[in-house]
Amino acid sequence: MRRRNNVALLFFLLLTAFFLANSQTAGSAAQPPAPASSTQAPANSQPPPAPAPPNGNPPQGGTAPDAHITTAPATQNQDTDSGVFVFRKQVDEVVLHATVIDSKQHIVTNLDKGAFTVFEDGRPQTIASFHREDIPVAMCIVIDNSGSMREKRAKVNAAALNLVRSSNPNDEVCVVNFNDEYYLDQDFTSNINKLKEGLEKIESRGGTALYDAVVASAAHLKEQAKLEKKVIFVVTDGDDNESSETLEQAVRRLQAENGPTVYAIGLLEGEDHAKHARRALQVMCERTGGIAFLPKTLDEVDAISRAVAHDIRSQYTIGYKPTTPKTQGGYREVKVEAKSPDRSKLTVRTKSGYYAGPEPAAGSQ
Repeated sequence: MRRRNNVALLFFLLLTAFFLANSQTAGSAAQPPAPASSTQAPANSQPPPAPAPPNGNPPQGGTAPDAHITTAPATQNQDTDSGVFVFRKQVDEVVLHATVIDSKQHIVTNLDKGAFTVFEDGRPQTIASFHREDIPVAMCIVIDNSGSMREKRAKVNAAALNLVRSSNPNDEVCVVNFNDEYYLDQDFTSNINKLKEGLEKIESRGGTALYDAVVASAAHLKEQAKLEKKVIFVVTDGDDNESSETLEQAVRRLQAENGPTVYAIGLLEGEDHAKHARRALQVMCERTGGIAFLPKTLDEVDAISRAVAHDIRSQYTIGYKPTTPKTQGGYREVKVEAKSPDRSKLTVRTKSGYYAGPEPAAGSQ
């Protein structure tokens, strides 16, 4: 994931380091050598090692863009970190995040495990784990930074921040701005001020490389996020016209095993490209279990962002061990049904399927 280069900051840091080095050299030359002491450490002794961080966690701060976080396979379904519920999946489970809607389009949150049936390739599966908790998520906020978004960014940025404020306080969120290129302008954090600064790095120019930005964000979530549940929230006002990835390739990567759920807002205008752009957003969202919103006015964006936060926090987490081993690879179609004697009809929204096994190389379908 690219980060913006700040030439002025780099020059300032180099200049500061140069003056500090010269001042230290001059200061050490002016001081006479210290007398020998019986308590002085032998010349060949090594300084004591720095203490390890508690619980084996790395020090706080961002990781390098190409660094990989390695975690041991989980052996339990839940744990508590500082009193906060943290979901842990079994390594051989497929995990689904599902939203249940009744006939009046109200979200249903009080169902038990027995209300659900999971199908993979048409065959019922045994549910191995089930949770109704508000599980923290790792989220990438992916915002169109092309020239046509210039006048819309203020309201879009405010809506994105309200999405974070309405979400689980233990979420980790990053900001990706894109036009004909994409940039990681704020890595994972829960700090609103840092996220605000990332969203304000506006450089409205160029085209729209939506698919490339979404694919890069999915890869960043997989490689750098510490939380199992993953979400991409994307806002754009146009059709993709710059990506090296196609829509089909982007969807293929989003549907990797335990990949992110995509929510999108399409601020689409005109008839030339709106139809294709609408379909692209709907396909990415529907295949991953999210929703594509197509508001008529910009003023609707803030309410939509809060609805997305509510949807994410109201999901069931369902894990199952597929009857066909994941080592056999290939695409698996997924369907989840829910029934309740108190309601006549329930609809379950979750991913439509996933690809088992390793992900394809970049540029392949």
